[in-house]
Amino acid sequence: MDRMTGKVALVTGAARGQGRAHAVTLAAEGADVVAVDVPGEIGTAQYPMGSADDLAETVRLVEAHDRRALAVRADLRDTAAVEQMAQQAMAEFGRIDALVCNAGFMSAAENTWSLTDDQWADMLDVNLTSVWKTTRAVVPHMIAAGNGGAITITGSTGGLRAVAGCTHYNAAKYGCIALMKTLAWELAPENIRVNVVHPTGVNTDMSNNDWFVRWLGEHEDLAEPMRGNRMPAEVVQPEDVSKMIAFLVSDDARYVTGVEHRVDAGFMIK
Repeated sequence: MDRMTGKVALVTGAARGQGRAHAVTLAAEGADVVAVDVPGEIGTAQYPMGSADDLAETVRLVEAHDRRALAVRADLRDTAAVEQMAQQAMAEFGRIDALVCNAGFMSAAENTWSLTDDQWADMLDVNLTSVWKTTRAVVPHMIAAGNGGAITITGSTGGLRAVAGCTHYNAAKYGCIALMKTLAWELAPENIRVNVVHPTGVNTDMSNNDWFVRWLGEHEDLAEPMRGNRMPAEVVQPEDVSKMIAFLVSDDARYVTGVEHRVDAGFMIK
């Protein structure tokens, strides 16, 4: 398919997992891609983050679809770095048609009152504040271009159903819903659409790592609400989410805005 031919997509958290899948899927749809990530660790993350080699592999996979790719290493918590990211994208391509705010990570604690200041701050900074900073940097370029556009934000079923031990994650994902709805209202006159996609568990390093598997085993009472979908799929694949993203940022969804979309294999109806 070529729904994105002639367009440019900026994808955050693109080094691996869902972000890589989104970048490659959009390239297959014809888009040139700005792949953004910050190789290195997050202080309170309990599993390894993506690497510079991971980001380079995403670029290789995009280019395998005969599309142009720009790798940008930027800490989305850093306002100056985010502004520079948007400027690099515009200097390279002259436009940004689709923004996929996907960067995020996961951590957990015994309960809400066991969370540390650092755990709370890292989670909100990465999973919510960086989304706001990214949209703040990119939206003015979209408006100035006058081409309309589309923004998708990665939410989570954890933003729809509270899970003990993940209060900070739940709060960040709930916050993404409020941010999306406000942006959708503000940007509708500019023909820029904004939506959230809520995946269930996805087969990526965020949920498929030694720490999280061990944590689930050690916290059966807390873990039970996280487990199982109504459909016979323990997790979905990153590409299952990417297909929804590709639809939402294409002209096929030109009047779809301000909406939460679930790719959850029935998790929320179980």
